[in-house]
Amino acid sequence: MRELCLVRHGLTGWNTEGRIQGRTDVPLCEEGRREVRGWRLPPGFERARCLSSPLERALETARLLGFAEPAVDPRLVEMAWGAWEGERLDALRDRHGEAFARAEALGLDFVPPGGESPRMVMARLAGLLGELAQDGGGPLVIVAHKGVLRAAMVLATGWPMLGRPPFALHHGTALLAGLDRQGRLGAMRAVDLGNGP
Repeated sequence: MRELCLVRHGLTGWNTEGRIQGRTDVPLCEEGRREVRGWRLPPGFERARCLSSPLERALETARLLGFAEPAVDPRLVEMAWGAWEGERLDALRDRHGEAFARAEALGLDFVPPGGESPRMVMARLAGLLGELAQDGGGPLVIVAHKGVLRAAMVLATGWPMLGRPPFALHHGTALLAGLDRQGRLGAMRAVDLGNGP
């Protein structure tokens, strides 16, 4: 069983404004950089290999965690929100009313205009996990995005992306899980990186 630590990137200016980032390459803000400098990886992951999303907010988080040259995999990029990137969820709910509520009720099959569904994110993550299960490596830190960590929760727990998620994904939250030889995620738990090991 390979041990994984999935880390959500640090805070950005758009996070503080409540804006949907998606694939927009928004960097960490100064507050986010300060926060990440205070994070500590769980025991056993300090010398792990690191794999990151190609977006700058994830890459910078990985570097601030001590991974000078994290490997990059495009399958770890955030969910594409298409025309709704840069918007706020509350504004979208106000503007589109019942139509938006019906779209959100689709759970895994919710698709923003010109974007992708959580199910699509889950499929690309599952493909990557299948490869990682075969490469024989040790512990691995994955630095990615809320949408990717939510997809990991779906794969580990069967959560249908309706109602409350199994774990809240704040900045500084990491998910720990084992990865078996078939690429399946085992028991998952959330840890707060801000509290140190």
